[in-house]
Amino acid sequence: MAPVAPGDRIVVNATHVGGHYREGEVVAAQGQDGGPPYLVRWFDSETETLFFPGSDTVVKHGGEAGNVSGT
Repeated sequence: MAPVAPGDRIVVNATHVGGHYREGEVVAAQGQDGGPPYLVRWFDSETETLFFPGSDTVVKHGGEAGNVSGT
């Protein structure tokens, strides 16, 4: 996964048909060089959690509207 910066969006896709997905905004990248874990503010719950991305995660970089980078 490419480095992540504050303001980027994290989308965790559903793992099965009809499943729930989550979307949030990166508040901070806690790892080296923009790597995980990420402090993410989730839109559905307005909570902030440390997040380690998996294969179901994509990043929408702040300056790249509409561009989605996979893992």
